[in-house]
Amino acid sequence: MLINNDELITNAEIDKLIHEPARLKIILYLYLVEKADFIFLLRKTGLSKGNLSVQLQNLETAGYVEISKSFVERISKTLVWLTPKGRKAFQSYKENINSILQLTDSKEN
Repeated sequence: MLINNDELITNAEIDKLIHEPARLKIILYLYLVEKADFIFLLRKTGLSKGNLSVQLQNLETAGYVEISKSFVERISKTLVWLTPKGRKAFQSYKENINSILQLTDSKEN
């Protein structure tokens, strides 16, 4: 861990890909479940179909999620899950955010 608060805030690597609110919602839900279908993510995140699709593409391009598309009784089904890289990136994100948030605890005392 870094020594002084200024260095911590300056040097903490906040993954901007994850930090964006729409993608953070997606990652949070995927972190909690093994796999999720598109409709589940659509309902849980409150995003539009187009926005969810774009954000999933961004996460897939980064290697944070995998997407599988298939047809079930002629209906398209999209499944999404975190890759090991995505899970590790989210764990690092949580640690960095928690480190920064702990600075506020010391200011309250």
